[in-house]
Amino acid sequence: MQTYAALALQIGVRAINKCPDAAACRAAISASLERVAAQVAASKQFIGPHLRLVVLPEYFLTGYPLGETVASWRTRACVAADGEEYQRLGRIAQENQLFLAGNLYEIDPHFPELYFQASFILDDSGDCVLRYRRLISMFGPTPHDVLDRYLEVYGADSLFPVAHSPLGRLAAVASEEILFPEICRALALKGAELICHSSSEVASPALTPKNVAKLARAYENHLYVVSANSAGVTGLDLPSQSVDGASKVIDYRGQVLAEAAAGESMAAHADVHLDALRQYRRRPDMFNVLTRQRLALFSSQYQDDAVHPANSLLDPAGEVIEPHRSHFRAVQAEVIRKLVERGLI
Repeated sequence: MQTYAALALQIGVRAINKCPDAAACRAAISASLERVAAQVAASKQFIGPHLRLVVLPEYFLTGYPLGETVASWRTRACVAADGEEYQRLGRIAQENQLFLAGNLYEIDPHFPELYFQASFILDDSGDCVLRYRRLISMFGPTPHDVLDRYLEVYGADSLFPVAHSPLGRLAAVASEEILFPEICRALALKGAELICHSSSEVASPALTPKNVAKLARAYENHLYVVSANSAGVTGLDLPSQSVDGASKVIDYRGQVLAEAAAGESMAAHADVHLDALRQYRRRPDMFNVLTRQRLALFSSQYQDDAVHPANSLLDPAGEVIEPHRSHFRAVQAEVIRKLVERGLI
């Protein structure tokens, strides 16, 4: 399938933070799944059978933690990789004969003290063909925080997965990770042709940092970026439309092909042309910047551990530490102290 339509589906997120108990949280998650099912089906019917990929926003089932402990968020908001939520999402993909991507919070039996923010891609049979755990987060645990243990369990290929599929080589990036060029570059070097970017971000007529980054990541790696933003987050005290609008599809030249305004919308859909992308990548000229990279020049700089250290949630014996929110600020403060001490910032 060399040409198909991809949709960044901009839907509202209903936060579960104020639900009175875990049972109410599960009921809210179930209701959100039903809304997703209806909107995906209606979007497929409106756009047409050539719609083969739908990307959902960040944490579309729950919203995000606001002061909850790790233990509380695990119980209230997280799903199991083989749980009923994934099964329902798989049925949505299968019933609509499309690939479905999104982002949510997962528990992991190998790391019962933690949760991970995960981006997923389900194929049109409902099977999970890609699971990417967010690597850079301000206030949430990541595989990098328990890196040695994580690699023992899942291996190095788990960090930057790329799914080979009839829709091309697909990958995923979560939220503000689009601001860190190394993640998309690592995925591109593993062959990624399209990034599913689930986000929940401030949208503005001005160029925001994330929107600048989306254009840059698409151009510098010559890949498509399908970026789905939320249509507001309700159920919190924050103004609900603070994160609303500007879902978009960007091509391998950094050109915006389609973009949604504010509110729930299926306007951000466009055709993906795999043949054109592959021809562009294989053409020897000065505009093919991906193939002009000289990565060995930078290897020594990237081996320096002066910035964020790995394994900050492993104790000296290698056991996992359940973090408090203050832990993440403390690690960042120590990084800043070291960089100042070395005269680097």
